[in-house]
Amino acid sequence: MLKRLRIRNYALIDALEIDFSERLTIITGETGAGKSILLGALGLVMGERADSKTFYNDQEKCVVEAEFDVAKYDLREFFEEHELDYDHEVVVRREVVPNGKSRAFVNDTPVNNQVLQRLTEALIDLHQQFDVLDIHNVNFQLRMIDALADNQALLKEYQTGYRRYSSDRRRLADLREASQSGAKELDFVRFQLEELQKAGLADGEQDTLETELARLSSAEDIKRTYGAAFNYLSENEQSILGQLIEIQRSMSATRKVSADLSGLSERLESVIAELQDLAKECDRITEATEHDPQRILEVQERLNTIYKLQKKHGLGSVAELLRLQYDLEQQLGGFTDLGEAIAELERQLAAQENHLRGIADSLHERRLSVVNGFEEKVQAMLAQLSMPHARLKVSVEPVEQLGPTGSDDVQFLFASNVGSRFLPIKDVASGGELSRLTLCTKSLVADAIPLPTLIFDEIDSGVSGDVSLKMGLILRELSERHQVVSITHTPQIAARADRHYFVFKKVETDRTVTNVRLLNDDERIRSIAVMLSGNPPSDAALTTARELVAG
Repeated sequence: MLKRLRIRNYALIDALEIDFSERLTIITGETGAGKSILLGALGLVMGERADSKTFYNDQEKCVVEAEFDVAKYDLREFFEEHELDYDHEVVVRREVVPNGKSRAFVNDTPVNNQVLQRLTEALIDLHQQFDVLDIHNVNFQLRMIDALADNQALLKEYQTGYRRYSSDRRRLADLREASQSGAKELDFVRFQLEELQKAGLADGEQDTLETELARLSSAEDIKRTYGAAFNYLSENEQSILGQLIEIQRSMSATRKVSADLSGLSERLESVIAELQDLAKECDRITEATEHDPQRILEVQERLNTIYKLQKKHGLGSVAELLRLQYDLEQQLGGFTDLGEAIAELERQLAAQENHLRGIADSLHERRLSVVNGFEEKVQAMLAQLSMPHARLKVSVEPVEQLGPTGSDDVQFLFASNVGSRFLPIKDVASGGELSRLTLCTKSLVADAIPLPTLIFDEIDSGVSGDVSLKMGLILRELSERHQVVSITHTPQIAARADRHYFVFKKVETDRTVTNVRLLNDDERIRSIAVMLSGNPPSDAALTTARELVAG
């Protein structure tokens, strides 16, 4: 319930405060006096965008503050969700500074605009002529039918189960995707591992093969070079070893002459021994070295296999490839088959769906049970409001797919004239028809839905005095169960007020200022009389005004 609205430095308003009745508050005033300004200020509290016309004084900030009693709205969960301190008394404040930036507060805690809008939508139901009203919204239409069918407990049970069902369906989709992805990844890991295993790598073989390839590629040069060395050393007639042996024999004849000569002879013997060994090694290498094209091809192919694997995996050695092979073997062993988990979850979902469909069928039957009575009551009320041929049809069609509210497609269809086709409300009803239809439907479900504060802006536009009188009676009756605020220009509705405010403009110094005044009983009579006949009011108008208020 909206208890109080404070406005400072907004449009033509310097500062004003309005205390609202718990029942029906009426706001009237001359054309252009600023009634729409009040709604604009209220719109700021509801998160609407501020513009350059926001400020009365563009050197100061604009502040709009609304106080609510939220005890009946079951909003504790919303406050906890957004980390706000919950209290039955809530103050919502919007501040806009001259540079256009704004801030919003709930009980002095800063909130973003999205939170502000969600909260105030639950607290204020604002209806303006020609605006898109929430009766267009099929979700709200369904909510009204469920309220009339007393489906709250059953719907809560269904929605609790549906949330779990939806969560499990998402989990099943994730498991299936993981299973498919896992299968693909498993195939890839297996392919990589089999490729490495098929290669049969051995640690250190790359160095051995590269050395062997280098030697095989130089076999002819090696054989020629070392064969020639062997010949020069020992095989030729004038071989180096043969000549050195002759020299050594000559020197050994003199080795007894002195120790120096003996030493030289021994050193030459050592050289001869070393060269003999070198000659043997050259002969061995020559005999062992053969040009083998087939072996060269084999070694090259093996090295190409190793190089290809290294390049593919971005590695630089056989040792690293062997480590990768080990890791792949471990990874392959870690894959889990998700098939069993998927099958179990599918069984659970089937059971959940059967249970939910049973509840959905019950919701469907209960909704159908109230449709005829609701349609008849709406048609009767519309007839009272000078729409005798208007008809409302509530379509409740079952659908195959389960949804958040069951398996029904609920939609209000409207026909304003005899022979007219039933069409969705948004496609056929005019602004005036929408206003009256909204008033009728909401008054019928007022006891079943905890509606927020209902604010009607000139819903009586374009209707006769007799219709206005009946609308006033409906508003009055609606206000006995809900707080209602109505901005009106018709005396028949104004007369139903529990609290009547009059909006007026006055000139202060060099500025025009909008203000509002709570009317006492005499002022109410005179204001209604002026609406009936003009200013000053006639005696007859005053008499009629008294009768309207008394009636």
